[in-house]
Amino acid sequence: MDTKDYDSLGAHIKELRIQMDLTQAEVATALNVTPGYISNVENNRTAMSLRILMYYAKLMNITLDSLVGRIEPEYKTSALDNELLSVISKLSDDDKLKLLQTIKIWRKK
Repeated sequence: MDTKDYDSLGAHIKELRIQMDLTQAEVATALNVTPGYISNVENNRTAMSLRILMYYAKLMNITLDSLVGRIEPEYKTSALDNELLSVISKLSDDDKLKLLQTIKIWRKK
């Protein structure tokens, strides 16, 4: 991971928190850390441990792959593939068939 990627980690963490309409205090409580810790992460003064990153991804309802893919450009494609597979696996068989038909129509364009 490039230094510039580390520099954007806090911004990505903050962006996800805001998208979920959560405060730093709410995230801190859910992760069993202090709000100051979340502030430090969002401002790139400290990095999350792997354990906290895993809990954070779960809290944001995304896979760890997806979270890392937002940070690490070289990993983005496989992270996107994994996130798609995760979402698709939760669909009913009927919805999977509809999605497949839609994709086939879309690819013809």
